[in-house]
Amino acid sequence: MAEQPSKLRSELIELLLVAAGAVPGALLRWQVALHLGDQNLLVNVLGAALLGLLAGRPAAPRRQLLVGIGFCGSLTTFSSWMLAAMKHLSTGDWLAALGLIGLTLGLGLGAAALGFSLGRRLRTREQPRSEP
Repeated sequence: MAEQPSKLRSELIELLLVAAGAVPGALLRWQVALHLGDQNLLVNVLGAALLGLLAGRPAAPRRQLLVGIGFCGSLTTFSSWMLAAMKHLSTGDWLAALGLIGLTLGLGLGAAALGFSLGRRLRTREQPRSEP
């Protein structure tokens, strides 16, 4: 029975980490939309780059919860991206819809790859050097 409070405490800490990351991610997305208009492409590519960076570094579970799931999860949204594409489709603008989908996928994958590569390089630099 002693494990239950410890497990509950751990789960509450994880919940708080996700929430603490989600709030600034959502606020940033809102501010980008408010000041720059509907910028699904921008926030999704930035989020992909940041997630790639996190994936390329050593896995720190709390960092993944805070930044990966919380911040990036609320900054980038698949549903908003699909809604933007659907709006283009509903007006018959197939070219804009396909362009948005293709550009977001291409740039997002490229940004994730760059972030991942940078994360790996940073991880390599942080590893302690052995003395001869």
